[in-house]
Amino acid sequence: MSNLDRMSSFGHFTVGFALASSLALSLVAGKNDGRLDLWWCDSDGGGSTLIVTPAGESILIDSGNPGGRDSARILKVLTQTAGLNHLDHLVVTHLHIDHFGGAAEIAAQVPVKNLWDNGLTDADPDGNRNSTWPLTSKAYRTMPVGQRHRVEPGLSLPLTAGKTPLSMRCVITRQKPAEGVFSDRKATGTAPVLKAPDTSDNANSSAWVLSFGNFRFFDGGDLTWNAETQLIWPQIRVPEVDLYQVTHHGLDVSNHPRLLTALNPTVTVMNNGSTKGTAGEVLTTLRGLPRLEAQYQLHRNLRPDGVTNNIPNDFIANIEAGTAHPIHCAVLPDGSAYSITLPAAPITRTYTTRRH
Repeated sequence: MSNLDRMSSFGHFTVGFALASSLALSLVAGKNDGRLDLWWCDSDGGGSTLIVTPAGESILIDSGNPGGRDSARILKVLTQTAGLNHLDHLVVTHLHIDHFGGAAEIAAQVPVKNLWDNGLTDADPDGNRNSTWPLTSKAYRTMPVGQRHRVEPGLSLPLTAGKTPLSMRCVITRQKPAEGVFSDRKATGTAPVLKAPDTSDNANSSAWVLSFGNFRFFDGGDLTWNAETQLIWPQIRVPEVDLYQVTHHGLDVSNHPRLLTALNPTVTVMNNGSTKGTAGEVLTTLRGLPRLEAQYQLHRNLRPDGVTNNIPNDFIANIEAGTAHPIHCAVLPDGSAYSITLPAAPITRTYTTRRH
């Protein structure tokens, strides 16, 4: 049975009614339930992943586009679903508007205590001389935040410790990998294949590993192909993970097969849009990973090639155009198992965390 065939089998992923119930009693995050929660808020191809720790601390990785739509969706999950009235940490992986555009709108509604990015710049981060960068970035550069921090390779966010070890670490930023964060392994074989150089700010994205007990989650923002090779050559600087947020919305200028093999995820979530992401090359690579059990998408690909560049519908949060349902992950208090829920259906599947 292929990975894709297994994905279409609903029961294959259920590890028992009691465990499923404990993971998915409610989409509402409880501050005292000891659970770790992640939501992929629908930015229709922008980036916005909300994490709520067992201590009730909130981390938003990227804030979607400006214009009110994406920020409203993020704030709904933060304030109504998670029941919080502030944001502890806002991480902006790189300075593209679909990743920082909603930040000022969020900061206008709730206090943002800490902002983590690669540092402000007066010049267009893509190097365009005649750009609108000073205007488009003004709200972000001037928005009220408690403290601004520059991300460095190896940095760990200051998070409240609990019974289960918790950390969120930067493994690369500005094309500089962290040294020895995850006991670097020497790579074998030949050097990875490169593509044409990427001169955009995508290549400078910060990438993060969230650890909770044995549970591991990787978010690489829009890190592109050649920069990704620094995580796998000549040293492998990432751990194997349980959950992989498919980098760059599933585009094939990212998602180097050697990196995906090193991460070796059990489950993947693609924060794509209905006409953005889901490159066929990436989907093929993911399906061939040895430990993969399930792939999820925020949107069904509705481009003309959507028939081939999609996973089964019951693993997609938004089948039709115009809907904006999130995807939810809940990790048990000891980090031993986790569930993925498509709230609109609702469908919940549970997975066992691997020992790393």
